[in-house]
Amino acid sequence: MGAGGRMSGPTTKDEQQKKNHIQRVPYAKPPFTLGDIKKAIPPHCFQRSLSRSFSYVVYDLIIVLLLYYIATTYIQTLPSPYRYLAWPVYWVLQGCVCTGVWVVAHECGHHAFSDYQWVDDTVGLILHSALLVPYFSWKYSHRRHHSNTGSLERDEVFVPKQKGKVPWHSKYLNNPLGRVVTLVVTLTLGWPLYLAFNVSGRPYDRFACHYDPYGPIYNDRERFQIFISDAGIIAALYALYRIALARGLTWLICIYGVPLLIVNGFLVLITYLQHTHPSLPHYDSSEWDWLRGALATIDRDYGVLNKVFHNITDTHVAHHLFSTMPHYHAMEATKAIKPILGQYYQFDGMPFYKAMWREAKECLYVEPDEGTPDKGVFWYKNKF
Repeated sequence: MGAGGRMSGPTTKDEQQKKNHIQRVPYAKPPFTLGDIKKAIPPHCFQRSLSRSFSYVVYDLIIVLLLYYIATTYIQTLPSPYRYLAWPVYWVLQGCVCTGVWVVAHECGHHAFSDYQWVDDTVGLILHSALLVPYFSWKYSHRRHHSNTGSLERDEVFVPKQKGKVPWHSKYLNNPLGRVVTLVVTLTLGWPLYLAFNVSGRPYDRFACHYDPYGPIYNDRERFQIFISDAGIIAALYALYRIALARGLTWLICIYGVPLLIVNGFLVLITYLQHTHPSLPHYDSSEWDWLRGALATIDRDYGVLNKVFHNITDTHVAHHLFSTMPHYHAMEATKAIKPILGQYYQFDGMPFYKAMWREAKECLYVEPDEGTPDKGVFWYKNKF
């Protein structure tokens, strides 16, 4: 599949390859409203089903347990060459399925799991804590991301830097080796660094940390739930500590640690590619509004992983417009809104591993175009 930037959906391979991937999304105020978009979506798409949502939890966890059983029962019985091949297969499969579990917990944070907030928060807290994610902490910072998408001042994550604020060492990493190092560090350490030190997040006037109930990310009404998130992480870490004592650290790393690294890597990659593309604008306060910010996102194609990840990858535009919509209706909603959005809808069918390399090469900072009156509209550039 090709690398089309502005398109209504995947077409043929040859047609997509003819598309210019830097063909930009329109940045003028759209000729439609959020209400117009909502009217195009069948009403049942906004209905949340507790039983159906739980069916995805059960389905994912059955596969997780099945993979666990196969790994702990059979891999060690294989001859050495096959054993060393079997472990990476297990890691990748388990990491992908657990990313799907992560997505379901993310649905809970958006109140898209059921009609009952306490059910959503309970399920989300358990699932996210098991993956070492502070549920309420991330729920609130992620909600602010949805409220401020595309804003250079107020967005919460993967906020691109303007050219004058790019670190001095970035130009020395603007080469193949530097990009490899940057991507490896981003995909392995990016998520914990964001949670602990707000790396790649919105700048605050003091130290920001997702584990700090009194940090600047949260308001007074939210602080108690940040304590609950921390308690969930402490409980999960204690359980992992007891498992390590009983089974050994190597066993824990093989069964849990490496798949968790893959989950974290996919989480960062999915988020990065949803908001980083040569065709997407960012806005300063003179131009930003919520609808244009929400439309400054892009749907991607991860092949069979679209289903494993519950379509968070290829229905992200609809998700930003209606974040309480359950994931199992998002594909139908996406098809319904494409005619309304027209050129404001973004899809890129380039395989994600190629897109990752391209965006790391081309999307280094943002600047307004020279010689245009639209000084509040910023585009990705790569020339130092």
